[in-house]
Amino acid sequence: MLNPTALDALFVQARTHNGWLDKSVTDAQLRQIYALMQWGPTSANCSPARIVFVKTAASKEKLLPCMGVGNQEKTGAAPVTAIIGMDMTFYEKLPVLFPHADAKSWFVGNQSLIDATAFRNSSLQGGYMIMAARAIGLDCGPMSGFDAEKINQAFFAGTTVRVNFVCNLGYGDPEKLFPRSPRLPFDEACKIV
Repeated sequence: MLNPTALDALFVQARTHNGWLDKSVTDAQLRQIYALMQWGPTSANCSPARIVFVKTAASKEKLLPCMGVGNQEKTGAAPVTAIIGMDMTFYEKLPVLFPHADAKSWFVGNQSLIDATAFRNSSLQGGYMIMAARAIGLDCGPMSGFDAEKINQAFFAGTTVRVNFVCNLGYGDPEKLFPRSPRLPFDEACKIV
């Protein structure tokens, strides 16, 4: 079991950041995030997430018009913005990723299962990415407010990947945090049956 300090860093004290310190994130850190997150479980090891780490000024210029007005400034200031995509033909990799069954056949021709599996599991992998980033000392700012079609055109044109969500990464500026919002207590959010 992790010690209380580690649990605090990953969950209790970690915050969603909207402001960023002028401190860069290295390519080695991004590789380290993936090296950790790749081990998180997905159904049939399908691993549909495909991530574009937007770092360069030219790529940020391409991304900012895709973001909602309220998300443009913080995205522009973040050292890195991860676009978490989902490969809609993830099942083509199943003979390698899940070799002990003919899992590919479960998906071929079943678009509703493909859609649900790609979305559910790339969302899980995005969550693993957030936890991996926190584990190596980075802060995160996951977001929805963006134009999905614009992001798909700008970053995934000609591929089978579609955006799921976007997450800024870097070193958060504690001066720009909002007061912590409440959470539901166990008895309102959970049931033991």
